[in-house]
Amino acid sequence: MLDLVIRGNQVVTPQGVGAFDVAVEGEKIVAVAAAGTFGKETTRRLIDAGEKIVMPGGIDTHVHCAWPMPFAGTSTLSDPPSVVSRAALFGGTTTLIDFAPWTHGNTIQATLQKRDQDWVGKCYCDYSYHIRIAGRIPVELYAQIEEAIRAGYPTIKMYTTDVRPDRGGRMLHFGDIWEVFQIIARAGGLAVMHCEDNDIVMHMYDRLTREGRVGFENLAEVHNTLSEDLSFRRVIRVAESVPGVAVYFMHVSAATGVEAIREARVRGATIYGETLSQYVMFTTEDYLRPNGQIYHNYPSLKSKEDVASLWKGMSDGVIHTVATDEICCNLAKKLQGKKIDDTTGGNAAVEPRVAIMYSEMVGRRGYTLQKFVDLTSTNAAKIMGLYPRKGALAPASDADIAILDASAKRTVRKEMLHETDYTPYEGQEVYAWPSMTILRGKVKVEDGRFLGDPKDGQYLLRKIPDDIRSGPRL
Repeated sequence: MLDLVIRGNQVVTPQGVGAFDVAVEGEKIVAVAAAGTFGKETTRRLIDAGEKIVMPGGIDTHVHCAWPMPFAGTSTLSDPPSVVSRAALFGGTTTLIDFAPWTHGNTIQATLQKRDQDWVGKCYCDYSYHIRIAGRIPVELYAQIEEAIRAGYPTIKMYTTDVRPDRGGRMLHFGDIWEVFQIIARAGGLAVMHCEDNDIVMHMYDRLTREGRVGFENLAEVHNTLSEDLSFRRVIRVAESVPGVAVYFMHVSAATGVEAIREARVRGATIYGETLSQYVMFTTEDYLRPNGQIYHNYPSLKSKEDVASLWKGMSDGVIHTVATDEICCNLAKKLQGKKIDDTTGGNAAVEPRVAIMYSEMVGRRGYTLQKFVDLTSTNAAKIMGLYPRKGALAPASDADIAILDASAKRTVRKEMLHETDYTPYEGQEVYAWPSMTILRGKVKVEDGRFLGDPKDGQYLLRKIPDDIRSGPRL
């Protein structure tokens, strides 16, 4: 007897979209067959999704839970995994990838153990970490990085900038980046990059301060397109000197970044790109709206032309994933900074991401369902070493399933969400909304009712596949 069968006319599988039965036993999908294959007598529960969209659970590759939020010499933490993962499930996302931040004086192993204290038994959905390293790298850390990659923690996050003047010590020197790239290539990992040109960024902070233009609405002049151009191309050049290294550029925000990735992939470099839902939905003009800080992220929002380039990059395979850079906090915290050097980055966006992207991709731009699922789930699973366990409705995959109801349009309001007291997507009309989310075979959200437990989430050890590391795939 099967535990669950989901039947629908728009089921998104690796082989295409069609009318299928998805059969589940325990935590796994055991069969994907023609609709009607399994009757009520063969399963404990049969869910008929009809014309609703049945897709693999969403994957957000870029979130920050229980994360330091520095302001005016003090620091608080963003909301914990229990808050963000609950909202993720309401939004059809079943896997989150956060960060384990290494600091000087600690080992990588101690860093992972410390991060586990924030997550283990406190997360409603499945999760994993990127290991974040920062500053000057001591020689003894190299062996620890290699050991961690081989142990199932294969993604190493690095910065080419300190981001803000008050955040000194984040940036790696390029010699250290070069050394870490060699370790990543040897051990089979993936370099995960925050790329801005630190000289340009810090120069622009100084310049705008001298000119008295310190309001946050000027942030695009600081975190500018030249900075993205220079930093992306420099990292790509270093990567091209290290055979076997693969690079994943986080939060691509500008046309210059898109073109740098495009050109590198044409040359055969193993480069992948991630953008954020905010970058493709908002521009610098949104800084001028009331409470314009709610749209901000680091790097900054860019122009309409940059947004158009990001959409083109998504449509033609240069941008592979759409994440959020989630920083969940209340509106008061999000608005506490008002200047170029103290505005809070990140957004509360993990819950509406899937619905917003469906509406923009499928509803307004004519993307196929397959392309939409690739950008919000499948590509992330493939690049991050989770596929086919995650990101696929296929036999032997985890039964992580989101059902989107596209029968009626609705308008996003903060009151309908489950994270905090604001949303940057307030008033946005969406074409679909998740009506059910299933995590490893168990229904966690059904018609607005939450059925999860904070002990549900499992940590996902990962291994980057050889084909992902051996050339520009996807």
